[in-house]
Amino acid sequence: MPATQDSTAYDADVIIVGAGPVGLTTGCALRHHGVSCLLIEERTETRAYSRANNLWARPQELLASIDVRDALAEQSYGIRTANFFINGTPTTPIAIDDVASPYPRVLYSGQDVIETRLTETFEARGGTLDRGCKVVGIASDATGVTVTLRRGEDAPEERRRCRYVVAADGAKSTVRPLVGLDFAPERFEGRLNRQVDAKLSWRRSLEPDQLWFFYYERGFCGVLPVWGGYHRLFFLADDTGVPERDPTLDEIQAVAREVTGDETLTLTDPQWLTHSRFQYGVSPGYARDRVFLAGDAGHLSLPIGGQGMNAGLHDAVEIAWRLAMTLRGEAAPVVLASYDSERGGEHIRLSAQQATGFRRAVYRGAITDTAMGLAAKALPNIGSLIQGTDDLQQIAVGYPTSPLNEDHLSGLTRLLKHHGARAGERAPEAEVTHRGDTTTLFAFIYNPDGRTTGWALLCFDGRSPEAGTALLDAIQAVAPWTCVRPRLVLAGPVFDGGDTPVLSDLDGKAHGAYGLEGEAALVLVRPDGHVAFRGAADHPHDLTAYCHKVFCADG
Repeated sequence: MPATQDSTAYDADVIIVGAGPVGLTTGCALRHHGVSCLLIEERTETRAYSRANNLWARPQELLASIDVRDALAEQSYGIRTANFFINGTPTTPIAIDDVASPYPRVLYSGQDVIETRLTETFEARGGTLDRGCKVVGIASDATGVTVTLRRGEDAPEERRRCRYVVAADGAKSTVRPLVGLDFAPERFEGRLNRQVDAKLSWRRSLEPDQLWFFYYERGFCGVLPVWGGYHRLFFLADDTGVPERDPTLDEIQAVAREVTGDETLTLTDPQWLTHSRFQYGVSPGYARDRVFLAGDAGHLSLPIGGQGMNAGLHDAVEIAWRLAMTLRGEAAPVVLASYDSERGGEHIRLSAQQATGFRRAVYRGAITDTAMGLAAKALPNIGSLIQGTDDLQQIAVGYPTSPLNEDHLSGLTRLLKHHGARAGERAPEAEVTHRGDTTTLFAFIYNPDGRTTGWALLCFDGRSPEAGTALLDAIQAVAPWTCVRPRLVLAGPVFDGGDTPVLSDLDGKAHGAYGLEGEAALVLVRPDGHVAFRGAADHPHDLTAYCHKVFCADG
């Protein structure tokens, strides 16, 4: 029996610890899937200032899949360009919105705004948020988890019972050490960040559709919009002679004028003045028994590229659909187990990327500065190079070694022929036609047929008139697994697919995006939009064997 049908002994199926953006997104995602959840938070109210404040394209896709992206976009600025300067020399601007996604513009808002909108959504979906309580104990057993809480130092202990826990309680997580997943972070010495959120006046544009980054002698500065007509200015630099305290507005303004080369730059009405030092590291695992880590609870992120919160949003969506399938009785154990290897491995990769970008930005001497200055005049997109990645939008995030992957279209011969997404990679978007209307594959991949944990089976005919029989056989073969929702993608003649949606691809845009022009194939896409399985259309037994491995018999 699915766990959600027998919850009398539990306060909720899932308890989420931490009501920041990652915890709230986890809660919204679980409620989207119909899972009962309790969100507990030590803070008694939303922070009155912003920390993380940007949403890249791929996280926006994931947020759209749980129907929260548009609510956040209503109070966000859409960014189209990032401008980079190296010691005063401009490099080629990066068109951030030049990316194959329905949401190409990165959104800039404020963490306080994001938390408020997510809280509203979570509670509107029937989620319960309990503030003012701190986790002091976690105990997993064969059937669930007991969470011990305390509301103040002298308050009595309270206990809550659930089937699973998601710890999204940030870099200073109380849960992480309680379950044996703590780690010793590595510090960056000799460097300090000073930061302000304030009203900005300067000679450059004030339209909130651009970002500016300045690499100056032994330092790195960013100028970014914050919701409400404010801008954030941060300075990661050598700490020599810099007092160990929050800066004054006059101090920040003086540095900003020098770094940006704008003697008119003026800051007023500061919302937040702060200073910080940086350390980074990754937990040895993202799961322990029935407890899962998400966001900074398992990864101390660096500020390079604004990747930290966005990576946590991946975690939130990824753990939610796995827990929902498990609680519904749809998933074999490998589905939930795959979260640790996928997201833990991705955070290890991201941490190394961020450390590289950080060192390039703030540990530079005269020789490096000279080389970068020369390169800025010759290399396009050097800004993304020295940020540590050319994938700021996180489109390339994938899971090449996931236990959920199975690819029968691999091998050297096929590698030379196929250029589409492989197992573990994000399923590409592509234009198709359905019942005479222009639409896209994403509309038929995420929440297929209204099933929030549905897996979309894309049946490509490869433009072959003879492929129909094999594709219909494959559709019939997966009928026992109701979470698998077939879609016919036809570049050749149309045929009757019964209840299966028929997507016309006469122009070959979808076939081309998946590298399947000229070959009938089956592509199974997970609820998060990543390819899980690829195989030849005339070998449906490969697909059914995969389904037996990943899904429960009545899935």
